[in-house]
This record gives sequence, structure tokens and C-alpha cells, in this order.
Amino acid sequence: MPTPIPIEKLQTGIPEFDLVLRGGLPRGRIHLLEGAPGTGKTTIALQLLIQTRDDGKKGLYITLSESAKELESTAASHGWSLDGFAVFDIVPIEAQLDRQQSVLYPSEVELGETVRLIIERIERENPEVLVIDTVSELRLLAQDQLGYRRQVLALKQFLQGRHCTTLILDDLTHQDGASDLHSLAHSVIVLEQTERTFGSSRRRLRIAKMRGADYQSGWHDFAITKTNVLVFPGLIAEEHNSDFDRITMESGLSALDELMGGGLMLGTTTMLVGPSGVGKSSIALQYVTAAVERGEHAAYFSFDENFKTLELRSIALGIDIREAVQQDRVGWQRANPSRLSPGQFAWQVRREVEERKARIVVIDSLNSYLSTMPEEKALTLQMHELLTYLNNKGVVTILILAQQGIIGDVHNPVDLSFMSDTVVLMRFFEAEGEVRKAISVVKKRTGVHELSIREFRLFPAGIQVGPQLMDFRGVLTGVPEYDGSTETLLSGSAEAG
Repeated sequence: MPTPIPIEKLQTGIPEFDLVLRGGLPRGRIHLLEGAPGTGKTTIALQLLIQTRDDGKKGLYITLSESAKELESTAASHGWSLDGFAVFDIVPIEAQLDRQQSVLYPSEVELGETVRLIIERIERENPEVLVIDTVSELRLLAQDQLGYRRQVLALKQFLQGRHCTTLILDDLTHQDGASDLHSLAHSVIVLEQTERTFGSSRRRLRIAKMRGADYQSGWHDFAITKTNVLVFPGLIAEEHNSDFDRITMESGLSALDELMGGGLMLGTTTMLVGPSGVGKSSIALQYVTAAVERGEHAAYFSFDENFKTLELRSIALGIDIREAVQQDRVGWQRANPSRLSPGQFAWQVRREVEERKARIVVIDSLNSYLSTMPEEKALTLQMHELLTYLNNKGVVTILILAQQGIIGDVHNPVDLSFMSDTVVLMRFFEAEGEVRKAISVVKKRTGVHELSIREFRLFPAGIQVGPQLMDFRGVLTGVPEYDGSTETLLSGSAEAG
């Protein structure tokens, strides 16, 4: 069997996009970048030519849809300069006025003349990277589909002999025959933009075709910022297996570790379930603090509260979370679902794990992640892939799931316990005229755990977990009643937070 010839790749100037392309665009080939107006085609093309310029190679941007001044303005909005590569503008004012005043299509002679001008400029500049923006204008110049295809095929044959990497943009404004280019191009990249009912629009891309080269299939979220384009490659958990010791992570509270059967094992997911105000975030914060004290990096993603609220909670518990964040021992991020895509969130988590070596990741809360992005599809599946990735990397993941209701008929808004290796149930109970808090473990795949219930309180000096309580009735109803001696209950000052 003959050895396959390696394909030389061209970097696009967008590192994460190069990951999707498994190294970049194949050199010397014709690539089609298509999408409706506003999806980011021109911005991506400019990034490609800027990278070409920075690599010391010649680039050429041929624009048929906007003037060079408009293109310069677009680049300036991102803080970029067009210096260093040629820009050829084929948008004569007279032709624009004639087109607006006439109801007749231009003849094929105009198409042939435009293609001739393109070829002449390519021969003059002899670029290594070429952008043609957009082919839709060539399609409008054609009198019939056959003439258009003939001219585009001639342009392709001319380019193939020059070893020039070409990116052709298509805004799909003229749908008839829009797919003809798919068969002529070596690769097809599709851009898409969707508007949400509330919040920012979502952009995503996919590689529809790439002859003879490997790439990551599927949709990938991306965002256009003021300074660059950010692509968030879709997560494939099985590509991120790693070796790690199956040891347990302790909380720093001996009674809590006893309840958990020694602690939380690396490479597992723990779900803290309970009504609002029962202390789920405080327990998660305790594990984060213990990890930091051991010299490990922790990551905390909050969908529900801002950092000031978390800081006040930590102070009340005797924990200085601000200092840990300032020293970059805790990566705290406020996740705004109205501005965040699932792919971007997964990428943020990956950066904490792969670059900062986070050993514990907290997602607070799962309710907000799922409920505030209802227009997104397959959110549960994406979260499952993310959790599998974290397990493969040996990370302790803590998910917080708030139950609906406070006391009485408390139930889960979604059933995601199948995602978790450990499920910790937290709830309220009443004793001696006081509302108290209880914690128990109802599931642990990776080892033994206590079957009993323990009381816990949030003291100003930290969390306190009491001894096992055996005198409960109605445990399975979800509203346990305590009938035992008050001597075994915790005592102390009022809770903070």
C-alpha cells in the first residue's frame, strides 16, 4: 500500500480554528467560505491575510462586494491594518449606478471581463494566499448558470497551476446554483448565525467538506471580539484520556470526609442536591478552599451569583476567597448564559484544566446552565461530554443542582443524577423549634459511604458537621423528622448566610 503524501497546512491566524482544521488549511488549494451576510466571512479572511503577512508571505485581497475604503474601515474596527498585503477593488462607481438603474442582467461579456481583471491582478501580484470576496457578485454578472460555471471553472484551472492557497467567500444571497461551487472547491466551510430571543447572537461553523485531509466534524461555536476571532472547538472527551492516581480529595472536615467514605475520588463527578439556601455552594466552597490549601488550583464557574456575594459568603465562613482569586489559585468566572454559548463555556473549563492544571471544578448551578439557554439544542448531551472529559483528566467535578421548593414537596427540576458518580442530598429538618440542615450520601459509584444522616451548620468560623443521627422518621419521604435526643445535635450561635 503506497504511503500517503503528507499535506502541507497553512495557519489561518486563528489558533483554535487551526485545531478544528487539524493544523490549518491545505496549501495550494481552493477553499470556499460560505455564510449569510454578517456571519463573519470577511473578518476570518482578514485574519488569514494578516497571518500571511506576519509570516512574511505575499497576500492579495480581491473585493467585488465593497470598496477598499470599506474594507479598511472593517479592519480598523478590530484594530488591524491592511498594510503588508495588496487589496484590489473591482467595484467601479459607474457599474454600481448602472446596475441600480437597470432591470436587465449584465451580459456574460461583463462576467468575462471581471474574471480577466481578477486573473491579471493575480499574475501581477503573484500571491501565495488569495481571498476573493465575494463570488456572489460573479454569479449576479452571469447571464445564465452555464456561463457562470464555465468562468469559475476557468478561474479554478488558472489558480491550480500557481500553487496559491485561495479562499473564496460566498454570502449565499443568490441561492440558485449556490451549491455548484461545492464540487469545484477542495473544501467547504459553513458559517451560521442565529438570533436568540434574549441576549447576544450565536455564531457557529462547520467543515462540510475537505478532500484528502483530516478535520474535526460537527458544529463549533465561535465569537468575533473587538480584537480577534475566537473559535471554540467541539469537545471530544475520548481524545483527552490521561493517567492519574485514583486517590481521594479531602474536604478539610473530618466528619464530612467520613460521611463521603474518605473523600471525593479524582476523576469523578459529585452532585450536591437540595433546596435553595440549604448550603450547597458553601460545601462546594469548602472543597475549593481545602484544595487551595494543599497547593492545588481550583476553578469556580458561577451562573447564579456575582463575586461580591461569593466573597461575603466566604468571609462569613472564615474563608478568604478574594486572596485566593487574586493570587490565581482559584479561577473564578461569572458565566453569563445570555452572552455565552455552550461551546465557549466548555472551552473556558478546558483552559482552567489544561493551562492552569485545575484539580477541582465547581459548576454553580446546573439549573441556570440548562434553563437560561433554552434555545440551545442538546445541552444535556454537551454537559455529559464535558463531565466525561473532566473525569478523563482526573478532575474532581462538583455540580450544584437546586431543587424546587424549600420544605415539603421538594423535587428536582431535571433528573441528571445519571451524570454523577456521587450524589449528596442536602435538606432541612425541624428539631426543638428550629430549622436545621441535614446532609447524606445517597449514591457513590467508586466506594463505600455512610448510609446515615448528619447535621451540619454554617458557623462564622466555618462549616461544622455533626455525628451520625439515627433517630429520623420519614427519611424516604424527603421530609425527615427528628425524634432523637437533642444532645446529639449541634449547638452554637446563629448561622451566617
